[in-house]
Amino acid sequence: MPGPTAPSAPPQSAGDMISRSTGPWTVPTPTACLVLADGTVIEGFGLGATGEATGEVCFNTAMTGYQEILTDPSYAGQIITFTFPHIGNVGTNPDDIETFNQAASSGVRGAVFRADITNPSNYRATKHLNDWLDARGITAICGVDTRALTNLIRERGMPHAVIAHAADGKFDHARMQADAAAWAGIDGTDFAIEVTCTQRHEWDETSWVWNKGYGRLAEARHHVVAVDFGIKRNILRCLADLGCRVTLVPATSKADDILAMNPDGIFLSNGPGDPAATGAYAVPEIQKLVESGKPLFGICLGHQMLALALGARTMKMHQGHHGANHPVKDHTTGKVEITSMNHGFAVDRDSLPDGVIETHVSLFDGTNCGLALKDRPVFSVQYHPEASPGPKDSHYLFARFVELIEKAKG
Repeated sequence: MPGPTAPSAPPQSAGDMISRSTGPWTVPTPTACLVLADGTVIEGFGLGATGEATGEVCFNTAMTGYQEILTDPSYAGQIITFTFPHIGNVGTNPDDIETFNQAASSGVRGAVFRADITNPSNYRATKHLNDWLDARGITAICGVDTRALTNLIRERGMPHAVIAHAADGKFDHARMQADAAAWAGIDGTDFAIEVTCTQRHEWDETSWVWNKGYGRLAEARHHVVAVDFGIKRNILRCLADLGCRVTLVPATSKADDILAMNPDGIFLSNGPGDPAATGAYAVPEIQKLVESGKPLFGICLGHQMLALALGARTMKMHQGHHGANHPVKDHTTGKVEITSMNHGFAVDRDSLPDGVIETHVSLFDGTNCGLALKDRPVFSVQYHPEASPGPKDSHYLFARFVELIEKAKG
């Protein structure tokens, strides 16, 4: 079933339309709102689940892959503003879900769209996005001037907010503002513990192939242990594509237990929240894994916590990096790749200790996007190289990891 229909009117924001007292069209009552901690109220029309959710508002600049974005555990605690105006055109399907731990919440607290959701037009679609959001308990709002909201985030940083959807359009804005202002936020919070798996899992599924679907690893050449801080399924598939049998373990796993499995390599996954908060229990274990001499590859949150384990610092970003179009330069090759990013923290390059090389840098703002140890087979990047969603420019990193494994095995 299609979602709620936005009013038929000239191309203006929902806020502009609602504020008009005269005009040739009728403006319906708003059924959703986004209330920021500073008292800003943004009205629109509700989609997905009714109810309320509190989170940090960020914006994502990707033009495709909204289902993968909405199921990325790295968005735990966040309300996503999509800058691309048309979200939902290809519907949803069970194959494009990236969350590994289906028993956990999807992570994302809400979504903000410019336009209403149209009926899906794609042969892979099995469910309308509005119904899919409702089934997953995600509240969304459409009819919002997302350009104005994006500019607000760029100028003021990522605000705390309450997103709400009610069929009768009745909201207590003052109470919602108070809730947003009182929310503890992401800074200082360990969200990885909410999305990680709770027990070990074996993985051998390979990437999706046109008209065939997902495959299975026929013969494993290497064994990789992946520490799940909020891992995405396509990361696991990229490892399986290169002959790796993967054992997935919870974020709280001890280094001794990981090393007891005698892995050929160790992978530190992406994930949500403050790396220093998750690092309180993960960093000491990562230090032991580095000392083991095993090949180690980290991405995103795994990159940040590896940096902490090596003696560097992390910092909260003003607006974060969220999108599938972020240019990064690889200093080891001199090449520029277009990457998929989703992070609100970054590694402070000035804090990198001796023996650690900065390998990648963002061409948007110059922040650190990669590091490697000079004397050990250990490296990491700040972005998501598995391309779900995003370009495939960074797939070479998985091959680089396997090359380190093969070299270590002699």
